[in-house]
Amino acid sequence: MDITIHYTFLPHTDPEASLAFYRDTLGFEVRKDVGYENMRWITVGPPNHPETSIVLNPPAADPTISDEERNTILELMAKGNYGAVTLATDDLDGLFARLEAGGAEVLQEPMDQDYGVRDCAFRDPAGNLIRINQTS
Repeated sequence: MDITIHYTFLPHTDPEASLAFYRDTLGFEVRKDVGYENMRWITVGPPNHPETSIVLNPPAADPTISDEERNTILELMAKGNYGAVTLATDDLDGLFARLEAGGAEVLQEPMDQDYGVRDCAFRDPAGNLIRINQTS
């Protein structure tokens, strides 16, 4: 049995800022950009891995949550305590430099962790935590 991750979802509050971060700074390709009413779902992913995507979704889209819950989600996003994803690259220092030069919010410069991983951390425009691991 082979199980893979096809999509993961991260909330966004500003589709244009999200595009600038994921497409222009991180280098992901846009796979879908779907609008409905005043909301947008943007699917992005690394160009050399078409089987893996991140769907940037509006937190207001879920009709099963209350306005109070929606406000709580927005508050957590603003604090950077809601969504997270860990990416991997074979050139951590190069990618870090590109993200830093692009104005991304740096949380942690590349460093060797006690648990055996070299990584760095950023926040995307919506406050989601983006960790990036060195692969080799």
